[in-house]
Amino acid sequence: MRTPWVGLTVYLIALGAVGSVLAPLTPAPLPQGRGVPNKDLPRFAFTSVHMGTEWRMILYAPDKAAATQAKTAAFDRVAALDQTMTDYDPKSELMRLCSANDAAPGKPIVVSDDLFRVLAHAQEISAECDGAFDVTVGPLVKLWRAARKSKQLPDPKALAAAKELVGFNLVTLDPKAKTVALKKAGMRLDLGGIGKGFAADEAMAVLKKHGIPSALIAASGDITVSDAPPDKDNWVVEIAPIGKGQPARYLKLTNASVSTSGDLFQFVEIGNVRYSHVLDPKTGLGLTGRRSATVIARPGWRADAMTKAASVLPPEQAVKWIEARTDAAAYIVVKATDDAKPVATESERFKQFVLE
Repeated sequence: MRTPWVGLTVYLIALGAVGSVLAPLTPAPLPQGRGVPNKDLPRFAFTSVHMGTEWRMILYAPDKAAATQAKTAAFDRVAALDQTMTDYDPKSELMRLCSANDAAPGKPIVVSDDLFRVLAHAQEISAECDGAFDVTVGPLVKLWRAARKSKQLPDPKALAAAKELVGFNLVTLDPKAKTVALKKAGMRLDLGGIGKGFAADEAMAVLKKHGIPSALIAASGDITVSDAPPDKDNWVVEIAPIGKGQPARYLKLTNASVSTSGDLFQFVEIGNVRYSHVLDPKTGLGLTGRRSATVIARPGWRADAMTKAASVLPPEQAVKWIEARTDAAAYIVVKATDDAKPVATESERFKQFVLE
């Protein structure tokens, strides 16, 4: 069974010229603007199922053969990363790491470059947000998956025991030896909050190696784009509204990623309380109340992970954290109840990406 990577609130809607070129997210100049010189390059669209969800790819290539070769290589890369990162397959590298740790807790274990890099990225985000995003939540995720199926909250004792195995400070990485050490037996890692973004980055790198400079990759609530389509200024995507009757917002993006997390589609009601599929590492339970967090960043793994942390943190704290960076922007909407008026909080930088 493939990992059900979640976060379903961002959709591609159109390709169009939407005004001036975006300012870069980072101080250093980055490729921007009107895409590839050849305005006659045809558009190709592909879909493929990976990581428990449908991946969509739009690219511009000289012909169908070139497009097909590029997309096949890119999707093959995603499939390989899925086998490395999934926590559903006991034979995946991630789960073999956890099992090996059970036999010798705290022993450094050599891992592949791919697994080491995604774990290093995860630790970087966790340190920035003080654990609001944390890939050691595997034991809690297991309990919460069962709770969502049974519609009963986890047993308090089981929840307390699982919390003892959670904490990004329990992971030690050695970049020279490419080893990972987990300090306690029974720890389980879950890359569901960063894996799609990481895989999208890798797939986009494959497309570029195949001579595809203009492409969009969408996987559930994660979208990564490179150069704009030929003769266009940007790609345009939609942020789905948090509730019925609310207006959608549209973003103009080039060489960036956007990720949205929320409970619009994935939630469970237990005891008349609505719980999101997004887990709070501190409580071990799904978030309550209605909320949607969108983060624009570069690269995709950062947008993917930061939107999970932005969902967990109080909106003002999340925006302050993201605003302090030069490579990210955020838009967060919260509804205390279904009937409450949505309250939006956004970073100052977010405005430059909004299509008015």
